[in-house]
Amino acid sequence: MYMQNSTPNFPKPWSSSNKSAVKTSASHSQNPSRLSGLNKKSKHITEVSAGGLVLRRTVTGLDFAMVMDSYGKWAFPKGHVKPGEKFRDAAIREIHEELGLDQIHFISRLGSIDIWFKDKYHFRGQIIHKYIHYFLFETAVDSELIIPVGIEGGETIRGVAWVPANELLRRSSYKDMIGIIKKGLRLCSSLS
Repeated sequence: MYMQNSTPNFPKPWSSSNKSAVKTSASHSQNPSRLSGLNKKSKHITEVSAGGLVLRRTVTGLDFAMVMDSYGKWAFPKGHVKPGEKFRDAAIREIHEELGLDQIHFISRLGSIDIWFKDKYHFRGQIIHKYIHYFLFETAVDSELIIPVGIEGGETIRGVAWVPANELLRRSSYKDMIGIIKKGLRLCSSLS
């Protein structure tokens, strides 16, 4: 979902109506004031995405599915929300598209982050303010990850991997995900 120079019509991730959300500014996607002298009032495009942390229970513990993104960094599957699509449905669709997983079970909403960055693919050179909504899902222990076929000139998943829970914070390339990851791990510790 793209919106030029407008604020999305859903509660801000940090609003009082969204107590479970995590507010952060991304390290990988700099504050707009550091992007060529621009600030939050500068012309930008607002995007809305959704994604998820997907776990599987193994005999050695919990593993989480991760993707190596177009920038060569380890992250979690996410993508744009289509018009009229619910955030959780978008996350499920993106997980299927980016990991090949189609049998996942919803556990919980993890929260939202918002990031700023200069786009390299869809709106080359444009400043993007992106809201990303994350959810926690579970899949079967024998689920296999599949690298999707990339689109030439577009964003591409370069790799996929199952990562043990105790390596998740270290493996994640983006500091803005720390709160989301910690919340997911806390929720997993309460699973029986």
